[in-house]
Formats: sequence, structure tokens, C-alpha cells
Amino acid sequence: MRVDTDTGGRDPLAGSEAGTGSGTGGEGRDGVGRDGLARSGRTRSEDASTGPARTGRPAGGALRVAVIGGGPGGLYAAALLKRLDPAREVTLWERNAPDDTFGFGVVLSDETLGGIEHADPVVHAALQAEFVRWDDIDIVRRGVRHTSGGHGFAALGRRRLLEILHERCLALGVDLRFTVAAPPVDSLMASYDLVVAADGVHSLTRAAYAEVFRPSVEEHRCRYIWLAADFAFDAFRFEIAETEHGVMQLHGYPYAADASTVIVEMREEVWRAAGFADLDERESVERCGKIFADALGGRPLRANKSAWTRFRTIVNGRWSHGNLVLLGDAAHTAHFSIGSGTKLAVEDALALAACLEERPSPAEALAAYEEERRPVVASTQRAARASLEWFENLDRYLDQPSRQFAFNLLTRSRRVTHDNLRLRDPHFVAAVEREFRCPPGTPPMFTPLRLRGLTLRNRVVVSPMDMYSAVDGVPGDFHLVHLGARALGGAGLVMTEMVCVSAEGRITPGCAGLYTSRQADSWRRIVDFTHRQAPGTAIGLQLGHAGRKGSTRLMWEGIDEPLPDGNWPLVAASPLPYKPGGQRPRELSRAQLTDLREQFTAAASRAARCGFDLLELHCAHGYLLSGFLSPLTNLRTDAYGGSPEKRLRFPLEVFDAVRAVWPQERPMTVRISATDWAEGGTTGDDAVAMARAFAAHGADAVDVSTGQVVADERPEYGRSYQTPYADRIRHETGLPVISVGAISSWDDVNSLILAGRTDLCALGRPHLYDPHWTLHAAAEQGYEGPGAGWPAPYRAGSRPPRTGRTDAPKPRLSLGT
Repeated sequence: MRVDTDTGGRDPLAGSEAGTGSGTGGEGRDGVGRDGLARSGRTRSEDASTGPARTGRPAGGALRVAVIGGGPGGLYAAALLKRLDPAREVTLWERNAPDDTFGFGVVLSDETLGGIEHADPVVHAALQAEFVRWDDIDIVRRGVRHTSGGHGFAALGRRRLLEILHERCLALGVDLRFTVAAPPVDSLMASYDLVVAADGVHSLTRAAYAEVFRPSVEEHRCRYIWLAADFAFDAFRFEIAETEHGVMQLHGYPYAADASTVIVEMREEVWRAAGFADLDERESVERCGKIFADALGGRPLRANKSAWTRFRTIVNGRWSHGNLVLLGDAAHTAHFSIGSGTKLAVEDALALAACLEERPSPAEALAAYEEERRPVVASTQRAARASLEWFENLDRYLDQPSRQFAFNLLTRSRRVTHDNLRLRDPHFVAAVEREFRCPPGTPPMFTPLRLRGLTLRNRVVVSPMDMYSAVDGVPGDFHLVHLGARALGGAGLVMTEMVCVSAEGRITPGCAGLYTSRQADSWRRIVDFTHRQAPGTAIGLQLGHAGRKGSTRLMWEGIDEPLPDGNWPLVAASPLPYKPGGQRPRELSRAQLTDLREQFTAAASRAARCGFDLLELHCAHGYLLSGFLSPLTNLRTDAYGGSPEKRLRFPLEVFDAVRAVWPQERPMTVRISATDWAEGGTTGDDAVAMARAFAAHGADAVDVSTGQVVADERPEYGRSYQTPYADRIRHETGLPVISVGAISSWDDVNSLILAGRTDLCALGRPHLYDPHWTLHAAAEQGYEGPGAGWPAPYRAGSRPPRTGRTDAPKPRLSLGT
């Protein structure tokens, strides 16, 4: 199935149509007609030799190719390789019979079909003749159906797809050997120039060379079963069933005029509670039919060797070894909810064939193939993970307003966004925006948000960014220009960098502080400028202490590297250096904890007098308060270490002390690292517990970041990669959240806000690139409302300047010679 897609496969392939058994008129050898597809269906079958193929190359030095696995990827690779060079000897082994297949329907993207059309018009034409097409997606929850159109799907039966590829392989002269196990891989590698392992998710080839391919296999939390119905849904249908045992979901789509694929999915614990573990195939089919009787119109479901299973995400450290290469599910998997299994396999085949044409040797071709495909696959796997985790946690969203729920489902993978969904179905998106209470003509990002007595005019935050440009902790002209420019740029809230509560609490000698009256005077100047020159923009202070990450060089001189001289002593929850060879901090005593708490309250009192609109307590990124929260950095055995509750104790004491001196009408937030990206560190469950604890003590929102707690972390980077943690905290605690991390486009901001995954979006690097990012986002969306007011001196620039002459006369006549 497909709701969203990547770019398509390679298309520089062009080659001879002539091959063994091909004909150009009438019926050719082996029953090949004018369309190039074999008619007899004959193959090398049960009596074919299972031993190693003969050694040596065909005449002309063409490659000898062995393909293991007769799924769509293997078959298509075999057909392409033979078509591009008819002299190649291409042999494919498939241990199942030609008409054995699992699953029912296959959905291919327009991008993939474009690659197929360029590479092999015969296969493309055959597919086009078989496809059923539709545009709509139906989302049904609690008896309410919402339909979104304009999506454009094309599907056919998996069996028919395999038949088309069988016929094409035979027409081209590929040696197909069914119901026969392939010879041992090492034998094939010795006898053939290229061995393509397309033997699926349970690849024996991958297992045999596990030490080379270094596979990682992750099994996920839901059980699912592939079934079919003997009627065609009129849309791609998602239906949610809330049962006494828990939430179940149906994914259904047509693949023929009279047939649909139906996938039923639920969490493992729901599956067990519902008794499916004790049912056979027939009983499971009947039970699923009853649960989703409304979606099915009371019609029965059918199976085809269908079994409940758990999806496994497969990632390999490398895809080739010598002349052996992995393709399709053997190399990688992506969850069925974004419909990428067959798509990726076909695109792998296109890329592999293209690279073999472009490169002078198979070794270079395999390296180029992996270099080209790996980033595309990684991107798809990130989207697939976001999608599967959304369905794993479906119960989190059940109480959302119905249209917002539907929008959230459609945008779950972050491939479909607010803007492209608005292009596909503007009426649907407009209805979601009305339900969200967007004023007419107002993008979601420009709707206001109230925190205590502060109303933010839009949902954009300039994220705290350390500038390392203060002198003795005093913010100077640079900070006035830096923060002032971003305040003039239209964001709803501009945050300072982490401002330190003491000289010893600085990260570097260039870090700003708020522990002297001179520093306070300089900050007041910046706050006054913001309020006077950028009315409507709030300015917030982030307050913190570096802890064990202090006394280091400026970022551009060596991030996290100790100062060459002039170091100051460090303190932390436990005496652990941040990096091997780094300065070891002293473990804080009870008396020092009291002193630190007072330093925080003194700085907060100064911040209040400076006029800051919001205060954020920095409890993330491995700095001092974060060091108490993580089990990797807090090894204390007293009342401030051990259990999660004890690790929270000192950060909460500081929060309470700061809240007591911070004006009640002004909001206070807290930044946390929701995961340490390291084994044994903070988990998602821990992050939710932290958020609940701070909320109980008066936090108005949680700024949800991740990592930077330990030096050996292994983050999983990607577009808006930290937002799932904010999403979870928001829905499980009810507390407003600020999302951060690789959010770079106004389209992403609109999507996250409208889906209800966050309340505010904090952007750092985009505001370094463009201080007026928010105003430009408004201009690009044609928005001129109160959520993005241009400063009076800048109003003449509220429209993009023209880049060239557009009024030249158009040619009216074309005279032939």
C-alpha cells in the first residue's frame, strides 16, 4: 500500500528488445507474442539441476548472473539484466511453485512506474493494463468517516504481477527454475560473475554471510495478518475498532475489480487478550470478519496461508560481498503501512541494472548501487518507522477531534504534509483547520497560544542557541543585534541561549550569565529593545548550569574540548568526566546543593526584574540538572540518587525555588532530554514521568529535546526526529510541549501543529540562516494577519522582490522556412 512515496528508480536504461525466445511478428519461439510476453508459461521446473552452473562465460564475455528468489525484485532484476544484454546468461531459482504467492494486492508509486516505463516499456504496458486506480482515503473511527481525496493509487494482484514478470523473463530468455532450492551461495559465487540474493525477509543468504552483511533485525510490537475480501473497497480504508480487549485496526484497499487486500493489526497484548493466539487460520479469519463487519458490509474474509506475525525491520551494515549482492527485503524492510516493500525491491532492481550498465566492472557497479540506494532506503525506513510507531500507539490519539485524528493519521510518516495534503484535497484540510479553530485564512502556525498570562501570537520559537560571544558573562552588542534581529523577524517567542547562574556554571569563557548587576543591565537593554521595537514578540530566558560539561573551549575552537589553560573546577551529580580524558567534576555535597539552588533563584529574580516574559529551566543535554536526571550520570547513593523519583528530587527543588520568585502571571517551562540515545539511559517512560513531575510542580510547558547527556550516544537523526517524544508527552500528560530538532520548513510546523503533535515548534539553524524566517514563512503562504506583523520600517519588504523581467512581449507568429 502507498500513502506517500520517495523519488523513483533509475531510468537511463535502454537496450535491445531482442533476446532468447523473443519475436517481432506472429508467434515466436516458446509462444512469444507481439507484446513480448511469453504465452505458454513454461519454465525450467522440478527436474532442473540443482548443482552449480557450468563455469565460463557465454560468447562475447557477457556476465553470467545467478538470481536467488522469485519475488518481484528478483524477477524484475533478472528481466532487466537479460534485456540490457541478451548475451548474458541469467538463471533464477525459486523454491516455491510459480503460482505460490503470499499476500494479495501490491501498490506501486507513480515514481516507480516511471522508472519501469523507461527501463522496460513491455512490463510497464502489461502493468498498466491490470491496474485498478482510486484517489480517496477513508478514515473511520467511532462510526464517523472522513474522506480525503487526490492521493492517486494504482494496485494489482500480487499473483498477476508475478505472472507478468514470469512471462517477461521467459520472453527474454531467463532460465527460471521453480520448486528447486538454489545451489549453495559459495558455489554460485564461484561459478557466476554476479549473484543477486533476493530471497526475502528470511534470507538464507544474508544469514550465511551475517558476519559480512552485519544485519540488524528489530521485531515490533504489533501482530498483523494478511487477508482478502471478494469485493473492491471504493477507497483506501483505515478503520479503527475499540474492543473490550483493546484497539484494533484494519488497512484495506482494492487490487482488482472484485477483490481487496485486508490487513488486520493490533498490539501484541491486545492480540493475546482477544484470544487470537489460540485460534487457527479459519477461526482468526472469522473473528476478524466479525470485528470489522461494518467495513466489510457483512461479507466474509479469506486467507491464503495467512498467519499472524510481527513486522521485522531489517537493516544491513553492507549489501554486497565480492560478487554477491542483496536486493529487496533481503537487504532492507519497510513497514507495510507505507507500502514500500515491492516498491523498494523494484527500485533496487532498476538501480542495480543501471549501475551495471554505467560502471566498468561488477565490483564498481555494486559499490555504486549501494551508494545510490542506501540513502533512499534509509529515508524510507525512517518514514516507515514513524508510521508503524503511530499505529503501535494508536490508542494515544483516540480522543482527538475526529478531523484532527484523520489528519494525524494521514501525516503520520511525515511524508504527507499540510501543504501537499492541501494541494490534494483543499476542502478536507480547510475542514481540519476550522475544527482546530484557525481564523479564516490563517495557517496553523499563526494561531495564538496562551501560557498563563502570556499570549504568544504564533507557534514559532527561536530556539536557544549558544553564541559563545559574551565577555565575563556580559551579553554585548552582538547579543542585542542577534536577538533583536530575530525578534524583528516575527517569531512568537525568542529564547536566549543558556544563561548561566555563576561563573563556574558556564560552558565556555564566552557564555552569558546572570549573576552580576552588570549582566542584568545588559540583558534589560535587550529585553527593552524587543518589547519596544518588536511589539507582539515575547522574549524568554533559558537558565542553567553547565555542570560537568563546563570549562571548555569555544565551539569553533573545539567543541567539548577542555580549555588549554585557565580551567575552573567543575561540579556534578557524580564525579564522572563527560569525555574520556576530560576534567573530572567534584560530586556536589548537600551544602553545595543549597548554594546552587540559591544561585538559580538569585538569577531568576534578576531575570524577572529585567522584564523577561518567560523563564525556562534547562534540565537537558547533560548539564548540571540533567546530570541528576539520567541514570548514566547520577550514581549517587544518597537521597538525590537511585530511583527515578530520587533523581528528580534536586531538579524539582530548584524548579520550586525558581517558581517561587518568578512572577506568577509569567509562564515557566522546563527543557528535558527525553532519551539519552544510549543503553541504560533515560527512556521514553522516564521522560513522561519527568514531565508529569514538573507539571505537578507548576511547569506550563515542556521543551522536549534529546541526547547530549553522554559522549558515546548514538542518535537516530532525521527530519523532525525528536518530535515523537514531544508527541508522546503531550498526549500522555496533557501538558503543552515545545518540539525541537531538525524542524526546518513552515510546512513541517503547520503539519505538526495541526496534527496535535506539538503546541510550539522551536527552530535554531533556520533562524541563523534567515533571521526573518517567520515573516518570510507568512509571505510565502500569503498570510498578512496579526500572527506575523511586519515592523513598520520593513513593510516595504513584505513581498518577495522580482528576480527578472517578466513583461517582455510574447512571440505571436512562427514562420516556417
